[in-house]
Amino acid sequence: MKFLPHAVLAAAAVSLCAGLALAQSAGETVRSLRGVQVDEPAGVEDVFQQDKKRFVRNYRQQPPLIPHSIEQYQIDRNANECLACHDWANAGNRGAPTLSMTHYLDRDGHQLDTVSGTRWFCNQCHVPQADAPALVENIFSSSGR
Repeated sequence: MKFLPHAVLAAAAVSLCAGLALAQSAGETVRSLRGVQVDEPAGVEDVFQQDKKRFVRNYRQQPPLIPHSIEQYQIDRNANECLACHDWANAGNRGAPTLSMTHYLDRDGHQLDTVSGTRWFCNQCHVPQADAPALVENIFSSSGR
Protein backbone atom coordinates (compact mmCIF):
# COMPACT_ATOMS: atom_id res chain seq x y z
CA MET A 1 0.00 0.00 0.00
CA LYS A 2 2.98 2.27 0.53
CA PHE A 3 3.83 2.29 -3.19
CA LEU A 4 0.26 2.79 -4.49
CA PRO A 5 0.38 6.64 -4.58
CA HIS A 6 3.70 6.49 -6.44
CA ALA A 7 2.30 4.05 -8.97
CA VAL A 8 -0.74 6.28 -9.54
CA LEU A 9 1.49 9.35 -10.06
CA ALA A 10 3.73 7.44 -12.48
CA ALA A 11 0.72 6.22 -14.48
CA ALA A 12 -0.66 9.77 -14.62
CA ALA A 13 2.68 11.13 -15.86
CA VAL A 14 2.90 8.48 -18.60
CA SER A 15 -0.69 9.23 -19.68
CA LEU A 16 0.02 12.97 -19.77
CA CYS A 17 3.14 12.53 -21.91
CA ALA A 18 1.31 10.22 -24.30
CA GLY A 19 -1.58 12.69 -24.54
CA LEU A 20 0.76 15.59 -25.31
CA ALA A 21 2.56 13.61 -28.00
CA LEU A 22 -0.76 12.65 -29.57
CA ALA A 23 -1.99 16.26 -29.47
CA GLN A 24 1.19 17.50 -31.16
CA SER A 25 0.94 14.96 -33.96
CA ALA A 26 -2.76 15.76 -34.45
CA GLY A 27 -1.96 19.49 -34.63
CA GLU A 28 -0.62 19.01 -38.14
CA THR A 29 -4.05 18.08 -39.47
CA VAL A 30 -6.21 20.40 -37.37
CA ARG A 31 -7.69 23.29 -39.35
CA SER A 32 -9.54 26.34 -38.09
CA LEU A 33 -13.11 27.19 -39.00
CA ARG A 34 -11.69 29.66 -41.54
CA GLY A 35 -9.85 26.77 -43.24
CA VAL A 36 -6.29 27.76 -42.34
CA GLN A 37 -3.73 25.74 -40.42
CA VAL A 38 -4.04 26.35 -36.68
CA ASP A 39 -0.54 27.86 -36.43
CA GLU A 40 -0.96 29.90 -39.62
CA PRO A 41 -2.04 33.53 -38.93
CA ALA A 42 -5.38 34.37 -40.52
CA GLY A 43 -5.13 37.71 -42.30
CA VAL A 44 -7.69 40.31 -41.30
CA GLU A 45 -7.89 43.76 -42.83
CA ASP A 46 -7.23 46.85 -40.72
CA VAL A 47 -10.15 48.14 -38.68
CA PHE A 48 -12.40 50.42 -40.69
CA GLN A 49 -12.42 54.02 -39.48
CA GLN A 50 -15.94 55.34 -39.80
CA ASP A 51 -16.85 58.72 -41.23
CA LYS A 52 -19.06 61.03 -39.21
CA LYS A 53 -22.05 58.70 -39.60
CA ARG A 54 -22.78 55.83 -37.24
CA PHE A 55 -22.88 52.19 -38.25
CA VAL A 56 -26.26 50.78 -39.20
CA ARG A 57 -27.60 48.43 -36.55
CA ASN A 58 -29.24 45.19 -37.64
CA TYR A 59 -31.76 44.88 -34.83
CA ARG A 60 -33.32 46.96 -32.08
CA GLN A 61 -31.00 47.49 -29.10
CA GLN A 62 -27.96 46.01 -30.88
CA PRO A 63 -24.83 47.31 -29.12
CA PRO A 64 -23.00 49.65 -31.52
CA LEU A 65 -19.77 48.41 -33.07
CA ILE A 66 -16.50 50.10 -32.13
CA PRO A 67 -15.11 51.96 -35.19
CA HIS A 68 -11.50 52.00 -33.96
CA SER A 69 -8.89 49.69 -32.51
CA ILE A 70 -9.00 48.98 -28.77
CA GLU A 71 -5.90 46.79 -28.84
CA GLN A 72 -3.93 48.84 -26.27
CA TYR A 73 -6.93 49.90 -24.14
CA GLN A 74 -6.87 49.03 -20.47
CA ILE A 75 -10.23 47.65 -19.42
CA ASP A 76 -10.04 45.87 -16.09
CA ARG A 77 -11.49 46.23 -12.61
CA ASN A 78 -9.24 49.25 -11.91
CA ALA A 79 -9.49 51.23 -15.15
CA ASN A 80 -11.60 51.65 -18.27
CA GLU A 81 -9.99 53.74 -21.02
CA CYS A 82 -13.23 53.87 -23.02
CA LEU A 83 -14.63 56.29 -20.44
CA ALA A 84 -11.90 58.84 -21.21
CA CYS A 85 -13.89 59.69 -24.37
CA HIS A 86 -17.36 58.19 -23.98
CA ASP A 87 -18.35 59.08 -20.40
CA TRP A 88 -20.97 61.84 -20.26
CA ALA A 89 -18.46 64.21 -18.62
CA ASN A 90 -15.93 63.83 -21.47
CA ALA A 91 -17.82 62.97 -24.66
CA GLY A 92 -18.73 66.55 -25.62
CA ASN A 93 -15.13 67.74 -25.46
CA ARG A 94 -13.82 64.68 -27.33
CA GLY A 95 -16.49 64.59 -30.06
CA ALA A 96 -17.33 61.00 -29.14
CA PRO A 97 -20.76 59.37 -28.81
CA THR A 98 -21.95 59.31 -25.21
CA LEU A 99 -22.89 56.19 -23.32
CA SER A 100 -26.55 55.31 -23.10
CA MET A 101 -28.23 56.34 -19.86
CA THR A 102 -28.83 52.62 -19.25
CA HIS A 103 -25.10 52.36 -18.47
CA TYR A 104 -25.70 54.58 -15.42
CA LEU A 105 -28.42 52.42 -13.86
CA ASP A 106 -27.86 49.80 -11.20
CA ARG A 107 -29.58 46.40 -11.25
CA ASP A 108 -32.65 47.85 -9.56
CA GLY A 109 -32.97 50.72 -12.07
CA HIS A 110 -31.65 53.44 -9.74
CA GLN A 111 -29.73 56.29 -11.40
CA LEU A 112 -25.98 56.40 -10.61
CA ASP A 113 -23.42 59.19 -11.01
CA THR A 114 -20.87 56.80 -12.52
CA VAL A 115 -21.01 53.87 -14.91
CA SER A 116 -22.64 50.83 -13.33
CA GLY A 117 -20.40 47.91 -12.46
CA THR A 118 -22.61 45.70 -14.63
CA ARG A 119 -21.71 47.88 -17.66
CA TRP A 120 -18.03 48.45 -16.81
CA PHE A 121 -16.50 45.92 -19.24
CA CYS A 122 -17.48 47.48 -22.57
CA ASN A 123 -16.15 44.64 -24.71
CA GLN A 124 -18.66 42.22 -23.22
CA CYS A 125 -21.20 43.73 -25.62
CA HIS A 126 -19.31 46.05 -27.97
CA VAL A 127 -16.75 44.71 -30.44
CA PRO A 128 -14.45 46.43 -32.92
CA GLN A 129 -15.63 46.30 -36.50
CA ALA A 130 -13.45 44.13 -38.69
CA ASP A 131 -13.95 42.95 -42.23
CA ALA A 132 -13.24 39.35 -41.29
CA PRO A 133 -14.52 36.37 -43.24
CA ALA A 134 -17.54 34.66 -41.71
CA LEU A 135 -16.75 31.56 -39.67
CA VAL A 136 -20.07 29.94 -40.52
CA GLU A 137 -22.81 30.73 -43.01
CA ASN A 138 -25.12 33.47 -41.78
CA ILE A 139 -28.58 33.98 -43.26
CA PHE A 140 -29.70 36.64 -40.74
CA SER A 141 -31.94 39.33 -42.20
CA SER A 142 -32.75 42.54 -40.35
CA SER A 143 -36.15 42.62 -42.07
CA GLY A 144 -37.20 39.50 -40.13
CA ARG A 145 -37.75 37.32 -43.20
